[in-house]
Amino acid sequence: MTRRWNGWGNEGSNFPLREAGLAYIQSQIGHGRLLADATLEAVAATVPPSRLPAHPMVSQDIDKRIRHARGQSLPDWYAMRSGRFDVFPDGVAEPTQSSEVQTLLHWAQQNQINVIPYGGGTSVAGHITPQACERPVLTVSMARMNKLISLDPVSQIARFGAGTPGPELERQLSEKGYVLGHFPQSFELSTVGGWVASRSSGQQSIRYGRIEQLFAGGRIETLRGTLSIATIPASSAGPDLREIFMGTEGRMGIITEVDVRVQRLPEHESFHVAFIPTWDAAIKVVRDLAQSKVQVSMLRLSNPEETRTHLLLGAGGWQANLLNRYAALRGSPDGKCMVTFGTTGSQRQTQFVLSEVKRFVKMGGGFYGGTYMGKKWAHARFRSPHLRQGFWTHGYSIDTLETCVNWSKVTETMSKLEQAIQAHCGDQERAHVFSHLSHVYTQGSSIYTTYFFRNSDTYDATLARWRAMKNAASNVIQEMGGTISHQHGVGRDHAPWLGAEKGPLGMAAIGQVLQYFDKDQLLNKGCLGDFHV
Repeated sequence: MTRRWNGWGNEGSNFPLREAGLAYIQSQIGHGRLLADATLEAVAATVPPSRLPAHPMVSQDIDKRIRHARGQSLPDWYAMRSGRFDVFPDGVAEPTQSSEVQTLLHWAQQNQINVIPYGGGTSVAGHITPQACERPVLTVSMARMNKLISLDPVSQIARFGAGTPGPELERQLSEKGYVLGHFPQSFELSTVGGWVASRSSGQQSIRYGRIEQLFAGGRIETLRGTLSIATIPASSAGPDLREIFMGTEGRMGIITEVDVRVQRLPEHESFHVAFIPTWDAAIKVVRDLAQSKVQVSMLRLSNPEETRTHLLLGAGGWQANLLNRYAALRGSPDGKCMVTFGTTGSQRQTQFVLSEVKRFVKMGGGFYGGTYMGKKWAHARFRSPHLRQGFWTHGYSIDTLETCVNWSKVTETMSKLEQAIQAHCGDQERAHVFSHLSHVYTQGSSIYTTYFFRNSDTYDATLARWRAMKNAASNVIQEMGGTISHQHGVGRDHAPWLGAEKGPLGMAAIGQVLQYFDKDQLLNKGCLGDFHV
């Protein structure tokens, strides 16, 4: 199927909104304001001639340049919808093997061409957006490097082309009886190379691990040559090259082949929900589960507003009302929190884990809600990005942001984030804001916040309001000592807040490493910030 040129997903992949969910958003923040969408033909007329010299591996096709010009951040969305892209790549290359990537990098260095690596185009932090500059821009798409290259079943190491998207990766592994288990919300479109480059985290990371636990080694093409990272189980031989390259977002080279640690397909897997009367009781249950190391495969806690909203968006009006009445009878009135969790492994293991979760939930005054809502969550687990399309047609914008803090700061940080977004959404406007804890650790938790707001009368005004909300929330994260990104990477959008997290000496060290691998700053300049060494 053909990818949408101006939004998430493929053409025709529409998921209509439930009337109850739309009505609820309208009741909270008012009816939306529609903004006019540009046509592909109108955008094509704005694409300037390419500044690149001819090269047999580089296409200067206008349609390709449009489709590789933006990611999925909200500023990207506004650019695509309005047709005001401003900057396009001058060409797009689609190599089929690592040696071709090295050839392209050598050509770019000779001709002083800026290079942007492109995986699934799912970045929500401005990773793949070309910047206005005197140099021409080449986007290197990894889409054709999308195959399982090798599998060592004894060591359980699989090597993939870096452009392999999530569904294709898991399909190829499943045929051989294995699973990687990395399921970010962008799973449908994002790629294994992009996961490594942005240090992403999957929904079931408690069982399978974040990408830093799954990434075993691989091949990276740099301007200084090819770097191969061996797949060693563990080592104390100096700094870990895997760690040095993870999260570098194409600034040091292009990841072309990725070795990952896989597992046998589990015997059993199921998803469940429970409800707990209050936030304070719910967060204690979730924290106790994490610190007791109960081996759920995923654990998510929705705050009261997210619980309320998701029941209406996912279950529908009458189902949500029925569940609310039942919850009230069980001692969980409005204000309850939904806990979604997964059990993965052998039948014996999963039965024990389920009994343990039920025990913790009962101690927290809650009740176990069964698998019905868990199945609905699993069925729709990758559909959240599609909500932006559905609500846009009714005049609303949706965005998300995330961080990670120690348990002692979770509730305060979540509250301050939501308050900051609400306070900066514009005069006489309201945002509909809610949060969940998506990844829990013994030390703390991530916080994932979603906010809906009505569009303004113009794209410029809507973007300005978004920027005010985003900046205010980012400042809260910095104030609370959280990370500016738990799973989305830094890109260009988060770069202004990176220094507060790393410190002056840390930023200087990062800059020196970037300078070694890319002295002319040709590779994805601006991601992670501008380093002047």
